[in-house]
Amino acid sequence: MIIVLKQGTTKDQISALSNELNQQYNVTVNAWYGEHSTVLGLLGDTAKIDIEYIQAQSIVESVKRVQEPYKKANRKFHPDNTVIKVGRNTIGDGSLTLIAGPCSVESSEQMEIISGRVKKAGAGILRGGAFKPRTSPYAFQGLRAEGLYLLLEAKRKSGLPIITEIMSPSHLPLFEDVDIIQVGARNMQNFELLKELGHCNKPILLKRGLANTIEETLMSAEYIMASGNENVILCERGIRTYETYTRNTLDISAVPVFKKLSHLPVVVDPSHAAGIPWLVEPLSLAAVAAGADGLIIEVHNNPEKALSDGAQSLTPDTFDQVAAHVTQLTEAMGRKVNNWGVAE
Repeated sequence: MIIVLKQGTTKDQISALSNELNQQYNVTVNAWYGEHSTVLGLLGDTAKIDIEYIQAQSIVESVKRVQEPYKKANRKFHPDNTVIKVGRNTIGDGSLTLIAGPCSVESSEQMEIISGRVKKAGAGILRGGAFKPRTSPYAFQGLRAEGLYLLLEAKRKSGLPIITEIMSPSHLPLFEDVDIIQVGARNMQNFELLKELGHCNKPILLKRGLANTIEETLMSAEYIMASGNENVILCERGIRTYETYTRNTLDISAVPVFKKLSHLPVVVDPSHAAGIPWLVEPLSLAAVAAGADGLIIEVHNNPEKALSDGAQSLTPDTFDQVAAHVTQLTEAMGRKVNNWGVAE
């Protein structure tokens, strides 16, 4: 970290600030005296240093980090890819995992139909929302605990591991048998929730926020990891831009950037990014080509009557086609597809 001091700063002021930084953060402070300004160089673990506090000091002109503030999520400190096992699926080892299912869990019959079809098509993990964050308070909010029960019942019958979204730390006891806990885009910076998820031993799929930067996403992952849980999966699900044709804009470049900066696996959600069913396949293929470790796709047996996000959901027949084409591309790239669930 580099701190540039204002012209006219005295040596006593420099000494006082240096001693404070050394004692409070256990860093070494080196000073370089120039003709017009003085520069302090901080050596050591600067991740916990509050930049805003330093900038507020009357003698400070500017502050700049030399290294990224995220340490545990940083590939520099963890050069090997993190590989996360979920049932018989491995996420992050170069293979591709298909995650599929409805936006919302609606009924036992629905989950039985969809879980059977997506598994047959090649999905290795079943998705389904029990707790649903919705923009409108009048929209369907999910079946909550009953929805979790139906999702777990589908897991038991199909053998597929499951992923579902959590809304509050108070719901954690209900997620004991869930295989992957999802943090939705709206909760990406719910820091109290992230810290609580850091205390559990389950993989966490962290979705990038609608208007958040790559570094902010990695800092949210750092919250989970700093609390003790290093099994984090990043998810690019599209960001808000000036474009209105699609629901969001899928940032394909985020996939290789995340992989360059971090060792964590990266999954792409083309359904929320596009909001249009026919765009799911080309965006899925683009994500595979960019190096994504997985795809999470919304599939509904009757999209026209879906209680949420029916407009962007694929039918099981369409998912069959998408999964087949994705598998062809993945294998052409010399990769394999994890197309099985938990061993029967």
